[in-house]
Amino acid sequence: MDVVEYNRKAWDKQVETGNPWTVPVSPEIIAAARRGEWSVVLTAGKAVPRNWFPEKLEGVEVLCLAAGGGQQAPILAAAGAKVTVFDNSPAQLARDREVAEREGLEIVTVQGDMADLSAFTDGSFELVFHPVSNVFVPDVRPVWKEAYRVLRKGGVLLSGFMNPVLFTFDYTLYKQGIFQVRHALPYSDLHNLSAEERKQQLPEDAPLEFSHTYESLIGGQLEVGFLLSAFYEDIQPGERIGEYIPNYFATRAVKQS
Repeated sequence: MDVVEYNRKAWDKQVETGNPWTVPVSPEIIAAARRGEWSVVLTAGKAVPRNWFPEKLEGVEVLCLAAGGGQQAPILAAAGAKVTVFDNSPAQLARDREVAEREGLEIVTVQGDMADLSAFTDGSFELVFHPVSNVFVPDVRPVWKEAYRVLRKGGVLLSGFMNPVLFTFDYTLYKQGIFQVRHALPYSDLHNLSAEERKQQLPEDAPLEFSHTYESLIGGQLEVGFLLSAFYEDIQPGERIGEYIPNYFATRAVKQS
């Protein structure tokens, strides 16, 4: 199966059905960002600390990597950054253009696979903003390698990812609040579930998901040359598992050379 193509169509469908991550931000949020009152998320809901960003965003070259949907990119653009959005879904990118046209923002949109940033030359950006979307690629290491390449020396990668432990549980029981371990890591919707199980357990037109090991998520950043400078956990509201472990993590990594 061509996972990139499958997930492209799936996310286009998510836009049609109103997935919360495809709903553009309001004019009020953009107006606040222009006044310097803004926040963005890498995970479920915890705002990224402001000190993870440059002190001033004015003119900073930012790549929103696999972050389409008309949310983070327009906020950062309204705060003064020069933003490029790179996403697999044309419909998601259309959301960013929608907000840009509505608010008079300059945002460049580029469609493609997050593991292949050949559309950009080395050292094109000062900051890469990459949310939990790496859960939709089978192998996260190429994403880190490409992010490192397109950053300038001293550039920063902000990334969010799901706790891999969540993928070890039986999904049907998990939705009932029963945490029974079934799957070894790394997990794949394609390999860990039969076709019949995918049909029964996954929502229609849902993107395929893949877990990654801690070694590939954190060690993978270190392998390509990043230095981790900050880290936080996030608990998704309403998820019972959050009583025991965090649902999400986020990292701030710096390109050293």
